[in-house]
Amino acid sequence: MIRFLQSLSGLRRLVLILLLAMGIGALFILFIGENPLEAYRALLRGAFVGRLGFGTTLSTFTTLLLTSMAFAVASKAGAFNVGVEGEVFLGGIATAFVGIYLEGVPPFLHILLCFAAAILVGALWALIPAVLKGLWGISEVCVTILMNYVALFITSYLISGPMSAGVANAQSKRLIVGLGQFMKPSNVNTGLYIAIALAVFLIWMMRKSTFGYKMRAVGTNPRFAEYVGINPRQLLYRGMMLSGAIGGVAGCIEVMGVYGYFLNNFAAGLGSNGMLAALIVKSNLPFVPFMAFFLAILKSGAMGMQQSTGVPKSIVDTITSVFIIVATMETLFTFHKKLKRTPTIHDEGPNLPAREGRSMV
Repeated sequence: MIRFLQSLSGLRRLVLILLLAMGIGALFILFIGENPLEAYRALLRGAFVGRLGFGTTLSTFTTLLLTSMAFAVASKAGAFNVGVEGEVFLGGIATAFVGIYLEGVPPFLHILLCFAAAILVGALWALIPAVLKGLWGISEVCVTILMNYVALFITSYLISGPMSAGVANAQSKRLIVGLGQFMKPSNVNTGLYIAIALAVFLIWMMRKSTFGYKMRAVGTNPRFAEYVGINPRQLLYRGMMLSGAIGGVAGCIEVMGVYGYFLNNFAAGLGSNGMLAALIVKSNLPFVPFMAFFLAILKSGAMGMQQSTGVPKSIVDTITSVFIIVATMETLFTFHKKLKRTPTIHDEGPNLPAREGRSMV
């Protein structure tokens, strides 16, 4: 019952933030001399009307769902994974390599091997900042930001050299296999079902499994988690690897389902957009898909709004910026209240020292 009431409170908070952001966006539309109702109507038409419009929304939602889930899962283990974008890049290039050069394999098995390669590469890439933080306390934020550039440079070199298709645009050769598309001429593909199934599994795992409980315990209070016998460092490694694997899946779906080849810098902005969706709902996994879908509507409908009413697409960036501001302000207020309140066992557990001989994250 308590969890249900907390969910209702979180949903109410999310709806209020959405309404506030849309209201501030309406004020900006009024300032440029346009009708906000007509602008939002055009945005919804662009996002939902027609196979191209709705298909583009679903295609955008697929990637946003996976990248936001990747960030949210890492945060449950107490990590701030800004490197989801790099994991998408490397998952995509691993998919392209297996999809291009592995021959003589049945199509279904070939697709599974592409996903396996993307998951493995994404997980191992995310393990690097986790190990640096777990062993030496190096900030994963700084490391993952820099590793995004490294991943981009690696993929740019490969598709400009060994894996180049030899065309004007920097891209790889076409893959032998791919995911089926529907609602053409949009790029939405069967990866949508994979993303939804993975999101449902992650929500179940975090709420019902022992592994999910341990991750939440470490993310909430690593000192208390270690006191009751949970290894925070090990959970940090597993959480980051799981986050990286999800990012790899996102890259695999983009390469196999949307493009059919690896396009240079195709994942630019995907990680930051997913991080935004997760931050707005405070990495609450059941709410992440709804936020990802809302952002997908804004992004896919922005062009239709601009073409129909003359309202620039940048108004969508304004609305998303308001999301960030409101979420940040609420976080600051929450932090201020925690400073005033004396911690109790009901809040985060007793402030107990770590067991002797065991390291802390």
